[in-house]
Amino acid sequence: MTDYLKSAALLRSGPYTLKSSTTVMRTEVVILQQPMSVCVPPNHEVTIRVQAIGTGALKYQWFDKQQTEVAGGTEPELTVSLQRSGKYVCRVSDLYCNYQFTEWVKVRILDEPGVSHAWRGEPHIVIHPIRQTVKPGETFTLKCTALGKPAPAYQWYRNGRILPKQTTETLRIENASADTVGSYLCAVSNILEERWSEAAEIEIAPPDQQPTPTLMATDKVALLIGNLNYNYHPGLMAPTMDVHELANLLQQLGFRVVSLLDLTLQEMQAAIDKFLQLLDRGVYAVFYYAGHGYEHSGRNYLVAIDAPRPYRTENCVCVQRVMHSMQERKAQLNVILLDTCRKWYKQKGPPSEIKPLAPLGNTVYGYATSEDAEAFEVQDGGKSTGIFTKYLNKHVLKPERVTHVLEQVSEDLGKDALVRGRQVVEIRHTLTEPRALTDPVRTSGHTMELCRRDACWKQANVLPGRRSLDFPYCGVKVELSFSALFSNVLVVFGTVRNTSAKAQDCTLILESEPQMQDIFSGSGRSEEMDSLLVNSGETPDCTLRLCCLQRLQGSLVIKVTLHYTHTQTKERLTVSKELDIGRPLIASCKLNQMRPVDRRQESRVHTMDHMSNIRYPHHQNHPRPARPYTRKAENRLQSSAKSTSMSSNEPEENDENDSNEFTM
Repeated sequence: MTDYLKSAALLRSGPYTLKSSTTVMRTEVVILQQPMSVCVPPNHEVTIRVQAIGTGALKYQWFDKQQTEVAGGTEPELTVSLQRSGKYVCRVSDLYCNYQFTEWVKVRILDEPGVSHAWRGEPHIVIHPIRQTVKPGETFTLKCTALGKPAPAYQWYRNGRILPKQTTETLRIENASADTVGSYLCAVSNILEERWSEAAEIEIAPPDQQPTPTLMATDKVALLIGNLNYNYHPGLMAPTMDVHELANLLQQLGFRVVSLLDLTLQEMQAAIDKFLQLLDRGVYAVFYYAGHGYEHSGRNYLVAIDAPRPYRTENCVCVQRVMHSMQERKAQLNVILLDTCRKWYKQKGPPSEIKPLAPLGNTVYGYATSEDAEAFEVQDGGKSTGIFTKYLNKHVLKPERVTHVLEQVSEDLGKDALVRGRQVVEIRHTLTEPRALTDPVRTSGHTMELCRRDACWKQANVLPGRRSLDFPYCGVKVELSFSALFSNVLVVFGTVRNTSAKAQDCTLILESEPQMQDIFSGSGRSEEMDSLLVNSGETPDCTLRLCCLQRLQGSLVIKVTLHYTHTQTKERLTVSKELDIGRPLIASCKLNQMRPVDRRQESRVHTMDHMSNIRYPHHQNHPRPARPYTRKAENRLQSSAKSTSMSSNEPEENDENDSNEFTM
């Protein structure tokens, strides 16, 4: 920009003059409409624009915050899709070296994965003010932050009355007293709509009572795994909806959630290893599993979808090993939630020696059922659910000590007539502080660790941006958008946005290369997944569901095939285009390329081609509504002439000779 100003000054002060037979009335460049700042999620496409008048044709050049020209930014409108916040300014000039700069405009990026693709830009509040109890004379602050196109304005209220000049995201009140107590909330608005934050009550602690210190986390992370399509064991229905709903609830509590379905043993180990990398001092960690499981010699095992029949302990994931690894990371709170059976296998065998965990006072176990008992899933109102997770989701948002939340889950489950006397929640813990899943996150003093965890977490949750494909021969434009139902399940929406006079009766077909399995294609299960797509707010012309992205070995290519009728010739024609979207979501973590954590299992685990040999259950045989179905995997030998002499109810198990080792 400096060189431009120098050249303009030379032209104005130089000895040369221009003569013309025509007198041109020159006017200065005037900015009629300044570009407006916006606040949007990452990778959300936004357009900022300027409107100006002047003599003759005007030229435009956009610059970023480093005052570097934006490539292609030579129009009144600038469209960007950012992962980090940015600032822009536009220079508007005419042919006579007159120019004006717009005001700086900011494109602010807030990491908020819960925004619908149908979002038009109305205010969407992502941070609400929080209730506080303060001492007299103290200073307290309240914060409200929202997305919006344009960026929203803020106005604070106390007890329903406007607070003059309090028009920023953060409200700071000094010298707290009886005059400052009350209910605070913030009105957030832009040209589209006005929204109100949740109310935050401010109370003054009595002089003789010190306020209870608020327990905080430096971060919150959660790994949710649901196994339902087993190669050699009965299939399950409920883990799909259970994992999806719990993931949404934990996100509301500020957790960074990775949710995965249908993992092999190697994939479970790799996912847990990635999860452990997110743990550090002060972090709250939640590990949840729904699927088949069992108990053996005092240990709990989670059955991977490729576990053979009969399976052995090395074909499964040991919960105690996972817990030990979490303890080694010294997280502030470790919560293990298991919606799985705990039937004893080989009960008469020698008891395993369990290495005791360090007494850190930060561990909570929530078992769906007691020892040597089964856990059940049912059809509830047309929706499959594990009974334990059904009541867990009912109470998980409550701002209470996590053990109290599980106690309420236990009480509700005990009243359920379907499983009364058959399933009882078991709770174990070593908590020494009243930690709750609703505790706030304090990032000050932990910036480096937070950035590291943020980068690691985003690696498994980055979605492709919205794309447009032009078919110029027929004048049709197709828009592709993407949604993540789980961290390894991607949904592609295809929509015909506009057509020309050349084409009519357009239909779309979406395909992927390589082809990815749809694990929800069965009867009943597909209807539940379709209901999630309806709730997403999309009304596409075509939908493609891509599952098990953790098995993707390279880039994912989306093939868009357009069928249309030529208006004049009435011929039915077909055109197609391909779009490379790289490795979306969990595929970028390359779980299948990570070496198994437990090196001893490499030579023993039964291996197979999971992509081509997955066998899905016949869902028409699923229990009728209101009839509980067990989550106990079958671990018996196939009946044959060779096995008739063996006990039909005694599963084949290897002796545990590794009880003192806890490497995952």
